Amino acid sequence: TVMSGRAPTVDAHDRDQTLRRVGYRSVAGPERQGVPVVGEVTVYPPGTPHRAALDTLAPKLIRRLRPGAPWLDTARRRDARIVRAGAHSMLLVPIRARGVVLGLACLYRWRDRAPFDHRDLRLARQLTAHAGQCLDNARLYGRERSAARVLSGGFAQAQATVGTAVELARTHLPAGTGGGWSDAIPLSGSRVALVAGDTTSGTSAPGAMSELRAAIEVLADLDLPPDDILQRLHDLASRPGGPPTGTGSEPADGPPATCLCVVYDPVSRLCTAASAGHPPPVLVHPGGDVELLDVAAGPPLGQGLARYGLTERALPAGSTLLIYNNALLTGAGGRDAMLDRLTDLFAAPHASLQAACDTCADALAPEQSPRDAYLLLARTRTMDDSRTKAWTFPNAPESAREARRRATEQLTEWGLAQDVIDDIALVVSELVTNSVRYAQGPIRLRLIRDSTLVCEVTDDSSASPHLRRALSTDENGRGLFITAQLTRRWGVRPSGRGKTLWAERSLVYGEDGEGPGRTGADEA
Repeated sequence: TVMSGRAPTVDAHDRDQTLRRVGYRSVAGPERQGVPVVGEVTVYPPGTPHRAALDTLAPKLIRRLRPGAPWLDTARRRDARIVRAGAHSMLLVPIRARGVVLGLACLYRWRDRAPFDHRDLRLARQLTAHAGQCLDNARLYGRERSAARVLSGGFAQAQATVGTAVELARTHLPAGTGGGWSDAIPLSGSRVALVAGDTTSGTSAPGAMSELRAAIEVLADLDLPPDDILQRLHDLASRPGGPPTGTGSEPADGPPATCLCVVYDPVSRLCTAASAGHPPPVLVHPGGDVELLDVAAGPPLGQGLARYGLTERALPAGSTLLIYNNALLTGAGGRDAMLDRLTDLFAAPHASLQAACDTCADALAPEQSPRDAYLLLARTRTMDDSRTKAWTFPNAPESAREARRRATEQLTEWGLAQDVIDDIALVVSELVTNSVRYAQGPIRLRLIRDSTLVCEVTDDSSASPHLRRALSTDENGRGLFITAQLTRRWGVRPSGRGKTLWAERSLVYGEDGEGPGRTGADEA
């Protein structure tokens, strides 16, 4: 188990517990092999001092080893070798570290006629204590490195596309000492969040990576803009007991954690980005021109004052975003050299986006990097105008009726089923009514037909509504409850100085649980 990175269990000292010889050295020279030889497994049966040392976790000093000792069985190859070599004294010391038994050190004396004594035992205990720490560090390192590869490689099984927004490709070059990661998270309104970062190196890297990735997924699900996401991640990393990012009472053994968050909207082609000490993305135009997006980098997570600027840029249709980490940037020789090499690389045709990603990563990566390197390519897509429709209504009670009529006409034109049309028409009426009641300015309604049907209502009120349980005697308060019953999911996100209420419904009636009979009153 130790060789595979796992620690023996507390009850591992059973009758069939095996040990594998991993090292042997004799004064007779390197050509002399032990029994068993290095790599072979063996079992120490009950009644032997070896087994007693493992069972009691106490070293055994046998000053005078006699060939006729009752535990010696010359039918066993190991015991026969001990007798044949003339070993006359023996030391057995369990190898331990952090309360875990890792193995057994066996020392035999056969040329020197002086037996082992307590000074030899003390020295042997010191040596095995140090060896145990080294072995356990290696075991932990191997386990954490394996975990880091699993976590970093999880993205490789993701779909090559995220809705209508982008086509994705990713190349990860693990060095085993870093916590580099990237993700693509679907958002409401057919948008996508592209997030990437570097955490500390060492044994804390996988834990920090998984915590930050989980936190980002939760924050992205709240539909927060990129700068707000980084602000909250900074607060999380600054708390005692937060993810290990190079701050706090236990300093990380590498650079602090960085993060980049990019949100792309395929309807407006608007890209918004914010950075916490992470390299800015590279934009490759459809014609092959390469430029570095001007994204102001705020402080790394958990360090300094959390001031993160938001950069907005309308992207050309069919452009490609390159997101990478410092390991790839260093291997390329700096930003200017990286842009020059990317210009040459994208001037040549590629069989696929993944082929382009692999080629760029191999060309930019250093030959020997102390940290993980990765490259994420996202080729942007644009929502066709025929699949989206928007209207603006005055803030008046009759706007709910007019919005419902317009939505019904558009959904009928798209050829949707009547039950879907009826559900969305009711949702539109409820959401617009909510805006009429609590907002002051004009109300904007937008419908998006993607893999699902999305309904969005935007107003100038920053107050976020919440689902509540209306009593049977209440005359209002059921709008969001009805919306939750008829749709797959719903939510609210900031929009300028106001907000956008959105709801998403399957194009097939009854799919994913929406429709009559779904319960959700306790979600308030």
